[in-house]
Amino acid sequence: MCSRSYHRRRALWWLGGDFADHAVPGGVIVAKSNKPIFWGPFAAGGTITAFVTPVLVLLTLFAALGFVPSLLTYEHLHAFAANWLGKLVIFGVILLSLWHAAHRLRVTVHDLGVRADGMVAIVVYFIASLGTVATLFYLLRI
Repeated sequence: MCSRSYHRRRALWWLGGDFADHAVPGGVIVAKSNKPIFWGPFAAGGTITAFVTPVLVLLTLFAALGFVPSLLTYEHLHAFAANWLGKLVIFGVILLSLWHAAHRLRVTVHDLGVRADGMVAIVVYFIASLGTVATLFYLLRI
């Protein structure tokens, strides 16, 4: 048996069944990983972006053509952005979209053959962080 599979089986000993041969003394052993920290916001950002971006493009097109409903006037949208709940929604959409874009760009650069993953990660996540801070700054000014 491979030591890696044995380690994974030990990490799940408390589930019983086929996952463990015996209990591990001292408690539960859980594999440590940073993947959920990156993949959770990435997935949420992709989902939010997939649903929100087409709507924003359509509304922008309607506004450019002069088909703006009365609820999409400047005064109504400003009132939405000035409300704390509106600010939270706008901040969440932009934050998750930037995080998704940064992670997608990081993986794309790696697929293109750039193997300096640490440096690429620092650059793309720094840019996403700058965008997030700028969003927060401008939302708080409304």
